[in-house]
Formats: sequence, C-alpha cells, structure tokens
Amino acid sequence: MNAAVPLIEVEKLEAWYGKRRILNGVDFRVDAGEIRVIMGGSGSGKSTLLRHMLGLNRPVSGTVRLFGKDIARASERDKLEVRKRIGVSFQGGALLTSLTVGENVALPLREHTALDESTIRIMSRLKLEVVNLGGFQDLMPAQLSGGMVKRAALARAIVMDPRLLFFDEPSAGLDPVVSAELDELILRLRDALRMTIVVVTHELESAFKIADTITVLDQGDVLMTGTVAEVRAAANERIQDLLNRRPREVQVDADEYLRRLTREDG
Repeated sequence: MNAAVPLIEVEKLEAWYGKRRILNGVDFRVDAGEIRVIMGGSGSGKSTLLRHMLGLNRPVSGTVRLFGKDIARASERDKLEVRKRIGVSFQGGALLTSLTVGENVALPLREHTALDESTIRIMSRLKLEVVNLGGFQDLMPAQLSGGMVKRAALARAIVMDPRLLFFDEPSAGLDPVVSAELDELILRLRDALRMTIVVVTHELESAFKIADTITVLDQGDVLMTGTVAEVRAAANERIQDLLNRRPREVQVDADEYLRRLTREDG
C-alpha cells in the first residue's frame, strides 16, 4: 500500500437518526502510526462516527475508507478482509460471559484462522501477558474487576496483531489509577506493536496524555483537528467550554417547546 494513503479517510460524512442529523459533513484522516483521539461531549456524535468507521452504519452521504477501501460499499468478502486487519475494544468490554478469559481472547483466532489449538492457546496467553493479565486465562469475566475486563477485551482486540485498533471510551467507569495504567498500556501498544490507534473518549486527562492528534466533535461538527497544544490553545469558544467544563446557557423558547410537545408526526 502507498505510504501516502491514510489508514482512515472520512469525507463529507452525514448521518441521521430519523429527522435528526447527527453528523454534519465530517472530514478527517488518520495516518499510519498515530494515536488519534476523537473527543467531544455527550451527544457530539462520537459513537455514531465510530460505528460508521467500523462499517456498522451506512452513511446517508459521504464516504469512510479503511486502508483505501470504501467500507460501506465494499463486498462482504472485502469487508471481512478489512475487519481482520482491525481490532475493536468496546466500552463495556463485551466479553462473552459463558467463556473463560482465555477463550474470549482466543475467539478471533478460532474464527478467522486455521491455527492448531496449541498455537492458539500460546498466542492468546502471549496477548494476556502484554496487557498484564498473565495467569488469568482460566477465570470467568464475572470474576474480573472493571479494569481487568477492559484489559482482557484489549487482549482479544490485538490477538490477531491488527494494523488499526479502535478503542471506545477506555477510561469510562475506571478509577484514576486504573485509568492511568490503561493510558500507559495504549502508548506501549503503539510503540511496541506499531499499531495505529483511534480512541473515542470524553475524558480530557486521558486524551491529552495519549493523543498525537485530537479531533474535536460538537453536535456533529468537527470543530478542529490538531495537536494537544493546538487544542488547548484553541480560540473556539465551544472548545474552551469543553476543556474548562463550562455549562452552556440553554435558552428555551416556550412557544416552540409547546409546539414540539403537541406536534403530531405526519
């Protein structure tokens, strides 16, 4: 692949839920080797953007390309090949509760490779070692703490050595110490395994620690993309509201509010 081609390229992406527009012509690209943080408050469109990048949602208009392929319009075979090259660590871990930790981590290898069982066990245990869960392969997910669930989910996401790793709210629900440990782990993964990592989060401290580049979303718009220093220094008032946790004034039009309550959808 041409080195100049970005791993992710999003162009003029729009998304709607019913009559509500969620993404307003989003444009950005992610180059190989970087940690890109997609940051914004609740309702900014972060999760919807992630679902489009994973090919779970089809764009109303615009394109999402992974490794140069339009993920929404690719054939099922091409989509499968692309997805074998990416890993996803979901917000709640999404471990299968009926399987042990080791079986959860080994699942992608069993589904997508012809490796023998002994090799699968070795590879899954190696990845558990990478996330500091060596020796926990025989436990069930219910026996793990919240931070351990996140790390087990990460081990599963990287077990096939993906080029591109997506992380959804890695610090959500974790105490500050565990969150900091997970941030360090993300940095080590980038450096040791040469992964390109996309992190979706609203946690400012985590974002500023791990990001090479930050894309700031607000109400479906990209306010800016820049380095940590550039985002901190941004003159945009909406960005500064987010960084300084300033509540916005909400002006309520009583007549419009009443019309919305009484309006019948045609």
